[in-house]
Amino acid sequence: MTASQALVATHRKRSRLSRLLGYDTMAETRECLTGMAFAIPWLLGLLIFVLGPIIASMYLSLTKYDVISAPRFHGFANYQRAFFDDRQFWPSLGRTFRFALTVVPVGTAGSLLLALLLNRGMRGTTIYRTLFFLPSLTPSVAMAILWGFLLHPVVGPVNYALGMVGIQGPGWFSSVQWALPSVVFISLWAGFGGSRMIILLAGLQGVPQELYDAADVDGANGWTRFRNVTLPMISPTLFFVLIIGVINALKVFALAYVATGGGPSWATWFYALHLYNWSFNYFEMGYGAALAWIFAIIVVILTMAQFKLARRWVYYMGE
Repeated sequence: MTASQALVATHRKRSRLSRLLGYDTMAETRECLTGMAFAIPWLLGLLIFVLGPIIASMYLSLTKYDVISAPRFHGFANYQRAFFDDRQFWPSLGRTFRFALTVVPVGTAGSLLLALLLNRGMRGTTIYRTLFFLPSLTPSVAMAILWGFLLHPVVGPVNYALGMVGIQGPGWFSSVQWALPSVVFISLWAGFGGSRMIILLAGLQGVPQELYDAADVDGANGWTRFRNVTLPMISPTLFFVLIIGVINALKVFALAYVATGGGPSWATWFYALHLYNWSFNYFEMGYGAALAWIFAIIVVILTMAQFKLARRWVYYMGE
């Protein structure tokens, strides 16, 4: 084969490759191949560290696996065990939902209130924003240790202050009645001024001033402006905050694990703590994987339900 024939054959192969990839010119083909080459490390990471473990956990949820011995397949026995035989499955799930049903609405309302205050353009807004945001930067472990000292029933500063005004302080983390409310309170303390407040503040700053001016011309008061202008315009932001808030609330783990260990008397035994206990204390990885998949399905169902309900109250400009 002559050099010219080889060149023609190479050109034909490249043309076929271009048509296969859906591109008309070799420049576009080279650009596509270059992009794929740069994407390969990310795709490998996705396959090895994300999709691989997901598929492995799905298989392990159908097996009896204790890390030491090889997995033994036994179908949906783990799921049956969770729903019918595990005495702490339903209580831990209900406790987690009670935590989320308190933290999400109260935390969202508190963050929105702080965002509204910071959006008024007062002097020192930057300082207030920093002070509100600082608690959210505290790691969960450090936060649990700090509040464990503050709420200590004997030497804690909170009970000492209550005693000075004649109030008998409760046991907080050591009390069955007060352990869960204490965890809720600490979560709200850390979450009011966190990223949720920043996101809502960004949404408020994106509301066109012209809408407020038109409302003022119509004689609207502050509440009417908030209900008919502010809330509809920030409804997509609120929707995003609610989605993320529900997921984060259902994942509650570190605070209860460090502060109470799930006690006393299972008072703060959340679902994530239950999953962790079976997986890493009893080394029943198959059962732990089944619990994880049940949790994932619950989160997906709740998210889909929120998307469906969002059609009734979320307003998007341009629709």
